Amino acid sequence: MVDGTVGVGDAEPATLREFISGRVSDLFTRLGGEDCDGLYRLVIGEVEGSLLESVMRETAGNQGRAARILGINRGTLRKKLRAHGLSPREPQPTGGGGG
Repeated sequence: MVDGTVGVGDAEPATLREFISGRVSDLFTRLGGEDCDGLYRLVIGEVEGSLLESVMRETAGNQGRAARILGINRGTLRKKLRAHGLSPREPQPTGGGGG
């Protein structure tokens, strides 16, 4: 079971929520008071893209397994991979048959 904690260097582990909150706060600091349009889309897109990359790497590109880990169906996974420029690999033909 995943508990949402992440290691952050030598500091005490933080929840994923705390980690992301800290990064968003850092972004506001870097903006120096300037407005940031579309922050929701930016953060969700970055988190989703990173999550997809990590799971696909962990599953060695196995879309069925990745979809199960993510709790989404394979068609949704393929759509999200394409949307993030992480085009799913085409299935490799197996041996046998041929001529």
